[in-house]
Amino acid sequence: MTVGQPVRAVARQLAKRERIVAVAMEQFAASGYEGCTAESIAAAAGVSKGAVFGYFGSKAGLFLAAYQQATSTFSKYLDAPAEVTERGFFAVISHWLAQTQHLIGQDWVPYRVTLLGNYCSDLQLRRAITQFLWRDDPYGTQAFVRFGIERGELRTDIDAAVIVSMVDWLMDRCQDAIVTEELDPGLFGGADQQLRELRLGQFVELLRSAIGNWAIGTAR
Repeated sequence: MTVGQPVRAVARQLAKRERIVAVAMEQFAASGYEGCTAESIAAAAGVSKGAVFGYFGSKAGLFLAAYQQATSTFSKYLDAPAEVTERGFFAVISHWLAQTQHLIGQDWVPYRVTLLGNYCSDLQLRRAITQFLWRDDPYGTQAFVRFGIERGELRTDIDAAVIVSMVDWLMDRCQDAIVTEELDPGLFGGADQQLRELRLGQFVELLRSAIGNWAIGTAR
């Protein structure tokens, strides 16, 4: 055995794992968590069911890997354009809310996977996802909240971890509502652009009223 052979073997294993995750994302996005089986994903990826379990342990483990991959495709909060970040924390919030609609087109598969994970009913999987979000912070929420605190825009009488949780949870739910309305017009009273912008502005103001540092007049 030459020195190069183990390296190539590892590369093949990584490539196979990546292929399984990519196929799983497509399958979960199309059929939902309950609608997919390890067998169907293995067949679509051209591998054995044993290979899937060998890499991921279970369907839940495979979904977690797909969820982690999906979140890695999205921008972090502080990836907003410089002219946006210069305007501050709540300008960044407004920017990313305004970008939500493009998820239906360009990023629909990863967004669908994260949507499934955010609302999954499997408690062990939900726990693993929550641990991943806090440990790996894929959207950079912790750095984003520190950014807001350092600028004096956010309250300091609230634990920063609580603010991180609030931002993550509320932004997820607001963006989910935007996408749902786009897919099912009329569900929330119409997809009129002016009404949508009004509601997004109201959301930002409500968030500001909860975590904004009003003592130094950051609201206006």
